[in-house]
Amino acid sequence: MADYIYLLENRLSQAQRNSLLAVREVARAKGLTVFLVGGAVRDMTSGSPVRDLDVVVQGNAIKLKKDIEKAHGVITGENEAGQALFVRFPGGVRMEIGSTLTVTYPKPGKPVVKAATILDDLRRRDFTANAMALSLNDGSYGLLMDPLNGVADIENRELRLVSNYGFIEDPVRMIRAARLMARLGWQMDEKTQARYETGKQEGYISAMGEFHRGYETEEIFHEEDPLRVLRKLEAEGWMKDLFPALSSAKANVTELEKLRDVQSQLQMQGVHPEAAVANFPYLTAKMSPKEVAALKKSFARQGFVHEIEALEDEAKAFAAEFSGKGAATPSQAWKLLHSAKPESILWVAHTSKNAGVQNKFKGFFTEWSQAKQKLPYALMQEMRIVPDLPGYGDLLDKLFFELMDGKLGTVEEMKAYLEPYSPPAPPPPVHLRRPRVAKKDAKPAKSRKKAAAGEEGGESAEAVAASDTSEVHALAPVPAKTAGAKSGAAGKVAVPVKAVAKKVEEPKKTPVTKAAAAPAKGKAVAKAPVKVAAKGVVAKASAKKAPAKTASKTPAKKAVKAVAKKAPVKAAAKKAPAKPVKKAAAKSPAKKTAPAKKPAAAKKVAAKAAPAKKSAVKHAPAKKAVKVAPKKRR
Repeated sequence: MADYIYLLENRLSQAQRNSLLAVREVARAKGLTVFLVGGAVRDMTSGSPVRDLDVVVQGNAIKLKKDIEKAHGVITGENEAGQALFVRFPGGVRMEIGSTLTVTYPKPGKPVVKAATILDDLRRRDFTANAMALSLNDGSYGLLMDPLNGVADIENRELRLVSNYGFIEDPVRMIRAARLMARLGWQMDEKTQARYETGKQEGYISAMGEFHRGYETEEIFHEEDPLRVLRKLEAEGWMKDLFPALSSAKANVTELEKLRDVQSQLQMQGVHPEAAVANFPYLTAKMSPKEVAALKKSFARQGFVHEIEALEDEAKAFAAEFSGKGAATPSQAWKLLHSAKPESILWVAHTSKNAGVQNKFKGFFTEWSQAKQKLPYALMQEMRIVPDLPGYGDLLDKLFFELMDGKLGTVEEMKAYLEPYSPPAPPPPVHLRRPRVAKKDAKPAKSRKKAAAGEEGGESAEAVAASDTSEVHALAPVPAKTAGAKSGAAGKVAVPVKAVAKKVEEPKKTPVTKAAAAPAKGKAVAKAPVKVAAKGVVAKASAKKAPAKTASKTPAKKAVKAVAKKAPVKAAAKKAPAKPVKKAAAKSPAKKTAPAKKPAAAKKVAAKAAPAKKSAVKHAPAKKAVKVAPKKRR
């Protein structure tokens, strides 16, 4: 199902929407409900151009005549029997305002009308495609009423009678069927076609009244392609019943085709003229003046006749203004073309022989509109001129006219022109800095936790690590050049530090016995595993504390005790870099790291323990390297 609110807002021209709004206001003021019916709903649903508007109110439409005139509507005709007004609104909008009625036919072509509801009004119409209505009232705006399923016939592109006796009751419907088929390209459904042929043979058309005769004849001139419709009616034999003097043979076909081309070009530029007035002189070009006068007199809407007679004078006035100083520039001519009467513009564009006027129309059709492609949208965005800015649409129009006149040729000129419309730059965003919060100390590693446990027992982690690294140094004798310089032990075989480091890096394969790992204070050291020394936590500190000179003379156990006594807790924490044993041993020279001489008792203990360690490093496997020789009794 189509969205008819969308169709009302987009399929109708601005002038048609304005005219519907005016009628809605009049009906609301009178307390009447109003509906859009007939051909307008059919054309919106089928996608055809909406040529005219049919509106009904639940009340007597004739009584709204004065109110319609106050709303800038011009009354062009009136049908008292059908309680209908024919109105012309600004912008060339044709509208028929009628009453919701129910109709009976005591005799063919003799209707008897009575006020009714909107649904009854739809059921008395000619074809199902025309028996639909859209509400224009508040609260139900855009609501579709289709009691006879006209949408299905529109999809099938068929004309189907509402009543089986439709052609008998109102024979003008046969002429209307032929006219709609010529315009829309539709066909009648099978039953309707059979009744149509029967009506032609039986001569139903003889009951047609004078009002309908003149109404249908006038509708030919309002068609988009009147010549095609005229030829269709001639082929069906209906022109002899309408107006025999009007025929396609008496029309100026060439000028009619040129007129249609000019009309199409105007419509592409936003000017929508109603071509019926301009069609009249070309469709009656070869008719006698007497026949033309009789034809005008037969029209149901005499307002249409007044428009035909006033066409020449209005066109001359427009041509004089269009060629004068008020339309010297392209922008001035553009504004005039969009404000003048469309029918006068169409006639001047088609008939004028003035070279200046024709050049302006040529520019209007081809060149002037291209200025819209030069609008500097990117530059406007950079200058903060966006669609949300008040007056944005008016600024675009001004720019369009300036570009049309060729006044803004460079980017600098455009910037200078747009500068007064550019809003000031917004202030820079404020960034609130949050106060820095001190980071919480990371959780200590497992090795640090165990080292801290050693501190609780009376020794720091570095003391424990120093004791382990001192054992490593005891196991790894210093090379001959370093140790022999001061200690005189040149005959000892030096084990490379790299080999010792590899053994230290594998703590799982070298378990330490209690005798080797326990220093003087056994409880504190027992809590710190060998893993700390294996990772080389305090390799550098141990290298400084245990130089080559003391390594050859001092036993491991006494050396651990001496280092543990001289290294307080705070100093151990500061001097514990995370470097491997290899680098620490390579960077620490023997001269700088030599501590003071140990007491004699410590030397004796070291002398007893050193030979066992040395032989263990040389010959024993990795597991036996950490075993310490048992103490000898004194």
